[in-house]
Amino acid sequence: MLKDKIIKILEKIKPIAIYLPQYHPIEENNKWWGEGFTEWTNVTKAKPRFKGHYQPHLPADLGFYDLRLEEARLAQEKMAKAFGIHGFCYYHYWFNGKPLLHEPLDRKIKNLNEDFPFMMCLANENWTRAWDGLEREVLINHKYTDEDDIEHMKYLCNKFFKDSRYIKHDGKPVFLVYRPKLFPDIKNTIERWRNVARDLGIGELHLGYMQSWGVTDDPSSMGFDFAVEFQPNFPSFSNFFYKALNKFNYLLHDILNIGKEKDRVFDYAKFTKLQMQKKFNPLVSPGIIPMWDNSSRRKTKAFIFSNSTPTAYGNWLRHIKEKYPWQSNKEKFLFINAWNEWAEGNHLEPCQKWGTQYLKMTKKVFSE
Repeated sequence: MLKDKIIKILEKIKPIAIYLPQYHPIEENNKWWGEGFTEWTNVTKAKPRFKGHYQPHLPADLGFYDLRLEEARLAQEKMAKAFGIHGFCYYHYWFNGKPLLHEPLDRKIKNLNEDFPFMMCLANENWTRAWDGLEREVLINHKYTDEDDIEHMKYLCNKFFKDSRYIKHDGKPVFLVYRPKLFPDIKNTIERWRNVARDLGIGELHLGYMQSWGVTDDPSSMGFDFAVEFQPNFPSFSNFFYKALNKFNYLLHDILNIGKEKDRVFDYAKFTKLQMQKKFNPLVSPGIIPMWDNSSRRKTKAFIFSNSTPTAYGNWLRHIKEKYPWQSNKEKFLFINAWNEWAEGNHLEPCQKWGTQYLKMTKKVFSE
């Protein structure tokens, strides 16, 4: 009986792949980065920076797609379904009434053939010239106002939350915020959002936030229903040996790179072992990365995981499946970062080195 109960719980786990809609030209990117700029522009410029460094990451089966094309989006959905992904979580960009990179999702909404479930995450950061190393030069920024909170939620409710394909928890549309601490008063913003959704007939919302940039507050303290573990996220252990080893690694790295703008390189297998030592919180949906390398976006100070393999990823994914307290968790979401973050070297989509091995490993773990 206990075995049957556990199996039923595990069958309810919903793998959600985070989805970047940056693969089509827009007027703003043409102006800031040059005509025809898309995420592929950065991807193809990448070069190895040390022996054994896997760059560039180049797509295989799906090619260099343009997300304005129905054929490209349908191919992604077909592939995700085939390998056991429950849905996509689209990054959503909103700048005081001006959405950006919205074309792929806008076209999906109008096309019922694209039936793959989806949710959205508000990527509420200013856009800067970080790819040039000029993080302080703002291209477009967020201005947080009460009026914008209301107009934004009206836009979401009327355009997306009523859609039958939108992912809901107990009938409530699931919506995430990437950086809640950038709001001057996120609790009041959430209260306004909930009121707008009720007034428009949506009913209740199921709101979560990404635990990134060191924010690990209890979700309810900010007005959220749950949180999401945004990977990569280094655990903070009190273990003296771990801290001493970590400091030694940084010191050695700095000595070897005196006078250079330093990249940070970490071993993926060692990172996953650290992840498997930490305690889970049932209020925080677990997260995982297949790999990570943003050196195609950053000329200096890149963040790189070396020695990433489908096997190491599978071991970590299996640990989450088997050890996370799913019976105490409401949502049953497992967030994979990401489906297609090619310029961060972070993707389930097939590349020329690994093919479909990461997707096959994902399906294998959830089929066991």
